[in-house]
Parts: sequence; structure tokens; C-alpha cells
Amino acid sequence: MYQLTALYNHPEDPAAFDKHYTEVHAEIAKKIPGVLRYTISHPGADPEGNKPPYYLVAVLDFADEASFGAGMGGEQGQAAVADLPNFAGAGVTLLTGPSNEA
Repeated sequence: MYQLTALYNHPEDPAAFDKHYTEVHAEIAKKIPGVLRYTISHPGADPEGNKPPYYLVAVLDFADEASFGAGMGGEQGQAAVADLPNFAGAGVTLLTGPSNEA
């Protein structure tokens, strides 16, 4: 399994971020060839009640690195990357690599 993890910083306007993410970005991401599973989460506060470091975490699972490369290098993958500036102005960190189940 190979994963792309997107860590989104806290946006200035959470409602606008959520609207664009749900209505536009997620729809593009769901169509990337080779995506086996796509999950998102909004991290909660830590035990002391501190704001989490990220607003939203998205994880896309691919069968292997080749599937990831083909999917992200294709039209839908490139469209997803090109869409990031449209809503993720506060910043996003993209991590990729193999994943293993514990």
C-alpha cells in the first residue's frame, strides 16, 4: 500500500474552506485513478484542550508507488494539485510513502 497524506493548516475562513473542499476538491480527488480509499478527518484538541496543529487531514491509499505515480501524474491528479491554491491559502503539507498495517 502507498499513501498520500495531506495536512491542511487552519484556514482563515473555515466555512469557505469546507465548502470548497467538499464541493470541489474532494470531488476531484475521488476521481484520481488508482485511489483505493480516501478518508478525511478533523483532528480534535489534545488532552489539555489545545488546538490541533492541523485543521483537516486527508489520506489517499493506492495499491503501490506506481499506481500513486500514475494517478497523481494523470489529468485528475494534476487537477487536484492545481486546485490547492483555490482554498488552501493557509498552507498544506503533502506526505507520501509506503504504509503498513500495524
